[in-house]
Amino acid sequence: MRVDVNPDLLLWACKRAGHNIDALAERQSFRKLPDWVSGEERPTFKQLEKFAQATYTPFGYFFLAKPPEEFVPIPDLRTIGNQYIGRPSPDLLDTMYICQQRQEWYRDFARSLGEKPLWFVGSANFESDTAQVAKNIRKALGFSLEERRKIPTWTEALRRFIQQADTFGIMVMVSGIVGSNTRRSLDPQEFRGFALADTLAPLVFINGKDTKAAQMFTLAHELAHIWLGETALSDVGPITMPSNKVEVWCNQVAAELLVPLSAIREAYEGGHSLRDELSRLARWFKVSTLVILRRLHDAGKLTRDELWNAYNEELERLRAMPKGSGGNFYLTLPARVSKRFARALVISTLEGQTLHRDAFRLLGFRKHATFRELAYKLEVAF
Repeated sequence: MRVDVNPDLLLWACKRAGHNIDALAERQSFRKLPDWVSGEERPTFKQLEKFAQATYTPFGYFFLAKPPEEFVPIPDLRTIGNQYIGRPSPDLLDTMYICQQRQEWYRDFARSLGEKPLWFVGSANFESDTAQVAKNIRKALGFSLEERRKIPTWTEALRRFIQQADTFGIMVMVSGIVGSNTRRSLDPQEFRGFALADTLAPLVFINGKDTKAAQMFTLAHELAHIWLGETALSDVGPITMPSNKVEVWCNQVAAELLVPLSAIREAYEGGHSLRDELSRLARWFKVSTLVILRRLHDAGKLTRDELWNAYNEELERLRAMPKGSGGNFYLTLPARVSKRFARALVISTLEGQTLHRDAFRLLGFRKHATFRELAYKLEVAF
């Protein structure tokens, strides 16, 4: 069965997924793609299905008269040079849809248990003092600067920070891929994270392809969104000067949460070179050197020009550093979907409240053996 498809839709799907038509045409299934685009031939139903899968495009889109306008389903606060970033990638959209589905499930789960709204979601506003809000978050999570200083590695410090937020009631999901598809890598240049504010099921997603130190700042920034009660997609770093007042406020809270101004002033030693001082303070606070640069400027230790010159040098150095590997599946899965969420879903499924097929879909795998092993790792008995 041949299918009539507007060639513009085929071109749009390729561009949307970041694929080159000639490269796709080299695959056996799509060798007639140039003829489909020119209108000389029509794809079969099965060929179109495979093309939709290859371009991560919802199959029904190919029956539209023209390419649709796609929008991020939550407030999009990403900017470059104070200009809003354009079309979202299918990887970003699918990641957000997955997280929204997980949040919806957990919200219903919390309601079924009669859980009360979480007091901290929306407890702050734009008039709130950012230093005080940062102090409140630190106290609520048990985010001790002294404890963090004693943690030996970035990875362990980030893991501890995530654990504190997750235990407190915020689902924190960290992943560098779409769902469990290792072929669909998330781009930190497109987004760093997002927050889905909800009084029963607050959720924070962090792009796991970013550096561990950068993820620390992203988590702190998204926690500020949760305290503000504002759902948003973000792409900000410690030196970013966003024009949106929400991002400005959240950046200020994040910087103070990770590196209090009083603490950086006390820890700063002016007798060392800036490079040595950045490394020492970054290890002390377990944040990126970019965060330290921002706080040294806030503390009056660096001029504006010195800040930007050092920032550009540090950015190049950090980009050249090797990235870590994925690690053990059963250790990374709870991090990808939030240990709080995974544990709740496993318990609900074992109690017969949730179908196994729905649990597998939300967790991103298909085998019952994988589910059993995950339950064992989460210490949920069968």
